[in-house]
Amino acid sequence: MRVCSLSTVKNRIVLGSPLPFSVRDADRTLLLARGQLICDEDHLEALLARGALVDADELAASMQNQPKAAAAPEAPPPAPVARLPALWDRYADDVRSALTAPGSVAAAAIDTTTDLLLGLIDRAPDVALAQVVRQHASGGHYGVTHSMNSATACLAAARHLGWQPDEQRRAFQAALTMNLSMLDLQARLATQVSPLTAGQRAAIREHPTRSAEMLAEAGITDALWLAAVGRHHELRDGSGYPNGYTDISELAELMRFADVYTALLSARSNRPAMSARQAGRELYQMASESSLCAAVIKAFGIFPPGSCVRLASGEVGVVARNGDKAYHPHVAALTTADGGVRRTPLMRDSARAEHAVVALLPEHAMPMRLSPETMAGLIAAA
Repeated sequence: MRVCSLSTVKNRIVLGSPLPFSVRDADRTLLLARGQLICDEDHLEALLARGALVDADELAASMQNQPKAAAAPEAPPPAPVARLPALWDRYADDVRSALTAPGSVAAAAIDTTTDLLLGLIDRAPDVALAQVVRQHASGGHYGVTHSMNSATACLAAARHLGWQPDEQRRAFQAALTMNLSMLDLQARLATQVSPLTAGQRAAIREHPTRSAEMLAEAGITDALWLAAVGRHHELRDGSGYPNGYTDISELAELMRFADVYTALLSARSNRPAMSARQAGRELYQMASESSLCAAVIKAFGIFPPGSCVRLASGEVGVVARNGDKAYHPHVAALTTADGGVRRTPLMRDSARAEHAVVALLPEHAMPMRLSPETMAGLIAAA
């Protein structure tokens, strides 16, 4: 039996109406037969919380019998900001289900998952940036989390560039799916210490083309999306792969920069994770003349939300949001000038000389351990 996550097809559920598919528990035990009802929001949330699954064949049949227009995506209910990191981790399972869904339901699952993630990002954009920067704070399947991080970075850069809403959504979805054919390989390579095998090299080289093919097979018809996925490792001088094309769209190029930047922020078996400042420097050296490269760096800033810094005053704090200039973030000071821990953090504008950022610190230099919930609260309150 083929199954997919109930959360990825949440938009096809009408509370109080007969279900068009069966719902099963995580161990595939039948919970609700096709035709039974999910009565209210509490009932639905309980099923989602236990990782309920859907019979994919029944879902595909219901989609064939129902006009697409009848199903409107449902935005996630507003959540307290403190819950956003936990929801981000929870939605990683939904993303994995969507990216590995059978072709007949993959397009709808990707759309639904996109709505879930965009709802979280729009709720607190700076918290979303912190999730990308602080990748170590959550584990999970690297291929999936890298897809989420790349998509978030691509979206942030597209917004910085002033792209239209439909272009922003396309950028997010294209980045989310650009490595579709090598998700599990990415997870293995993140911890692999031995050299790449010939098969792995071939899979890496072919993944842009194969990922675009898989999306087309799943029913994705957006030509710009498909072309960007197929060419996101091509270079304008023809030295890229897999085909050495020189005709590269802005979207494909932006996706490549987001891909590289977020990968540098992640630890590997042969190197630690880079700081955002280091990753930005590496990216800039790759393409210092590119406005798209600059957009990725500027969208995050030199000291992105979630970074630990020391101020000229001697205070240590957490960057809560970017300022008007890359070197002038707003910082929640956690300590006094002499190192004492503050009961209530104070907001500091590092554009002021006495509060200028003088050092980017490793997280262990923080005077106390901040939970993801506390971190999110500090960032959102700025």
